[in-house]
Amino acid sequence: MKNEAYLKKILTFLDEIEIKVVEKELPEDTFLPGLALEADTIFVDYKKLKYQGDLLHEAGHIAVTSIKNRPLIGSDKMPADWPTQGDEMVAILWSFAAAKHIDIPLDFLFHSEGYKGSSEWLIETFSDENYIGLPFLQWLKMAHSNDEVSKNEKLAFPVMKNWIRPD
Repeated sequence: MKNEAYLKKILTFLDEIEIKVVEKELPEDTFLPGLALEADTIFVDYKKLKYQGDLLHEAGHIAVTSIKNRPLIGSDKMPADWPTQGDEMVAILWSFAAAKHIDIPLDFLFHSEGYKGSSEWLIETFSDENYIGLPFLQWLKMAHSNDEVSKNEKLAFPVMKNWIRPD
């Protein structure tokens, strides 16, 4: 599924939040076709990229990683358990918020070939405002706290406080 308008929205958004996207020829054995991560950069091989929405998910991994560990992404110095299951859930939730923010359809992000067969479940769950992982995103100071939301409902998730983890 190639959609240049959605790709442009994604690339513009990532540029605005200072996650670099660099075009580069990549080997066949990347975790996701046509994508690789290194520090605060997503390398993309457009000839091999199968799902453009995967750019948002991979950006989520960069965004929710601590400042201390972000420079280590893609290196052998990164903790072996990265991303943890918690990191994965928060990256998924972050990518949902990003898709809503830039008006990308959820089935473009959560495509049927990814998410371990749970793409429809994710779309349904998040569309029902059941935001699994939201307390963790709030703890990371990326989503507004319940107190902030109770004072101003305009701050309710999927509105984000910070697109990049501040610590």
